[in-house]
Amino acid sequence: MTYVIDNFWHDAVNKATTDLFTFGYKHIIKPNFVFNHRPDEAHDQMIEFCHVVRNIPPLLLAERTMLDYTDPILETNVMGIDFSNPFGLSAGLDKNCDMPVVLDNAGFGFETVGSTTARPCPGNPKPWFHRLPEYDSMMVHVGLANIGSDKVIERAEKAWTNTRQMQISVSIARTNDELCGDLDEGIEDYCISMRRAAGRTAMVEVNISCPNTHVGEPFTASPEALDRLFTALDKIDRPQPTLVKMPLNKPWAEYKELLDVLAEHNVQGLSLANLQKDRTGLEIPRDWEGGLSGGPCTTASNALVRKVYQEYGDRFTIAGIGGIFTPEQAYERIRSGASLIMFISSLMYRGPQQITVLKRGLAQLLRRDGFEHVSDAVGVDAR
Repeated sequence: MTYVIDNFWHDAVNKATTDLFTFGYKHIIKPNFVFNHRPDEAHDQMIEFCHVVRNIPPLLLAERTMLDYTDPILETNVMGIDFSNPFGLSAGLDKNCDMPVVLDNAGFGFETVGSTTARPCPGNPKPWFHRLPEYDSMMVHVGLANIGSDKVIERAEKAWTNTRQMQISVSIARTNDELCGDLDEGIEDYCISMRRAAGRTAMVEVNISCPNTHVGEPFTASPEALDRLFTALDKIDRPQPTLVKMPLNKPWAEYKELLDVLAEHNVQGLSLANLQKDRTGLEIPRDWEGGLSGGPCTTASNALVRKVYQEYGDRFTIAGIGGIFTPEQAYERIRSGASLIMFISSLMYRGPQQITVLKRGLAQLLRRDGFEHVSDAVGVDAR
């Protein structure tokens, strides 16, 4: 494989076009074509754009040439899976697996599609999103809208088979509809999706912490409920590693009880963490429902990653989520204990070239500090 970093002209083109994209998105595309539409409409238009571009090979070639920065220092093996780089799209944006072709050609290391549920789910009444640009944040209240895990996982399996270099993970959650019942019903809901996902993607994420459902988060409410869920999931044979998407806002004593339960089950990793629920100090209309993405998550998520790494070491692989806008923030999250980095808001506020900005910048920081591979930096500030 020829890396962009090793080819002077390709590297120069990649850097110049990334800078051009950054300028163009900030001054032209975002104000005139994205932020002049309501966020729900902008989201739908983004999905339609991906549908069009994925069928035009010359555009995909141009995307790869201009945006896909490759560098051996970023390659890593996590949970037995080879990643071209540690950066991935978090669950919550590409709920129905419409974006893998575009993300793969842009140079993402992986994507988490979903969250998806056993039954098709309409989600909450719209609007689903509110922008908070002063905080680099989105208020998210989607409520797990998706077409159902049978269809989403079939798409994810096909995408994983056809990607150039990107790994595919699928996030499964409990259906958010009027048919929700007791804990046993919720456990079976997860089990249906897990049976569908077994062996069909590189990873599977179990989302137990969606803050936008009418039944709440019963499997984070007590260690006993969580143990019941994973006792059932453990009976499902699946070759790929399992991560659990955890909440952000919980006292450490309660958090540790949940992690101690997960440590006894077939769980290899943790996605830390879900949306910020604490609005303290933020000026947000009271009638806006949902959780906060992006900026309000940065400090709390980084602290949580570090605490979990210090307490559990290599027992859990950590995928760090929340408020990653700069290479420095990604590097801090890795040095705190994250082996993988996921983001969404950065893409919305900074543009599609942000994946390149993060990769190029992280590679420079790693070389500056004398690391040969990104994995060498994981947890160095938390030991």
